[in-house]
Amino acid sequence: MTGVLHDHPNPRPNRPLNGVRTPNKTPAASRPRLRRRGLPRANYPAGLGSLIWLGIVGLPLYVLVAATFQTRDGYIDDGPLALPDHPTLANYRRVLRSDFLSYLLNTALVTAVCAAIVITLSVTVGYTVVRARGRASRRIFQIFLLGLAIPSQAVVIPVYLVITKLQLYDTLLAVILPTAAFSLPVSVLILVGTMRDIDEELYESMALDGASPTRVLLQLVVPLSRSGISTVGVMSALHAWNGFLFPLLLTQSKSNRLLTLGLYDYVGEFRVDTPALLTAVVLSIVPIFLVYLFARRQLISGLMGVGGK
Repeated sequence: MTGVLHDHPNPRPNRPLNGVRTPNKTPAASRPRLRRRGLPRANYPAGLGSLIWLGIVGLPLYVLVAATFQTRDGYIDDGPLALPDHPTLANYRRVLRSDFLSYLLNTALVTAVCAAIVITLSVTVGYTVVRARGRASRRIFQIFLLGLAIPSQAVVIPVYLVITKLQLYDTLLAVILPTAAFSLPVSVLILVGTMRDIDEELYESMALDGASPTRVLLQLVVPLSRSGISTVGVMSALHAWNGFLFPLLLTQSKSNRLLTLGLYDYVGEFRVDTPALLTAVVLSIVPIFLVYLFARRQLISGLMGVGGK
C-alpha cells in the first residue's frame, strides 16, 4: 500500500526520535530575558547620593545637639565634633532660668496672631478673586501678586516711619502687622489655586438652595480648602517664628524681645558662650518643628494645588 507524503505546515524540529528528546537549539541571544519579580534593581548612584546628602544634613544637627551637653571649656578644648566626655544639662538649666521663657511667650503670641490674620484675610481675598468675575477682582489679585516681587528689606524705612507715626514702636503689634502683610501675597496665591479646584457644580447647587455668599464660604469653601488653609497657616507661622528684621528694627525693650533677638544674650563683647547659645537654638526649634511635624501632609498637599485649574 502506497501513500503520498505531505509537508507539515508547522514542523517540529525538537520532536523526540526513538523516545529521546533532542535539546533546544534556540540561540541564547534570542531568548527573552527573565527578571525576578519583586526584586527591584539596586540603584547604587542614588544610594551614594543619599548617603552624601545625609552626611551634609546630619553633621550640622550632630554638632548642634552634641554641643548642648558640653561645658564651654570642654567645647573649646575638644572641638565641635567631639562627643561630650561628661554630658551635662547645665546649659539647659541656665537657658530656662534666664529670660528665654519670656522670649518664647512673645514669639508664640506674635506667631499665633500673625497666622490668624493671614488665614482670615487670605481666605476672604481668595474667595473674592475666585468667585467675582469682574475686573476689580483681577486687579486685586494682581496687586497681591506684585507683593511677591517686593522684598521686606526694600521697604524697611517706610515701614519704620509708618509704625512710628502710628505710635506702635516697641510693641508686639509693630512686629505683627508688617510680618502678616508680607505673608499675604503667597498665601493668597496658594488659596486661589486651592479654591479654583472646587467643582463649579457645588457652587451652583448651593446657590440654587438660596445660600448666601457667607454661607457658601463657611460651609463649602473652607471645608474643601483645609489643605490650602493648613499650608498658609504653617508657612505664615514659620515666617513669623523665624523673623529677625522687623523685631530688630521695631522693638527695643527687653520685655518685647523675641527669640531671634534673645540669642544675643549669650554673645558678649569679648566672648561667646557657644554651648548655651546652641542650647537656646535647640529649644527655640522644638515648638515650630512639632507644628510642622503634625501639619506636613497638609503643607505638601496644599503646595501641590497652587497651580489651580
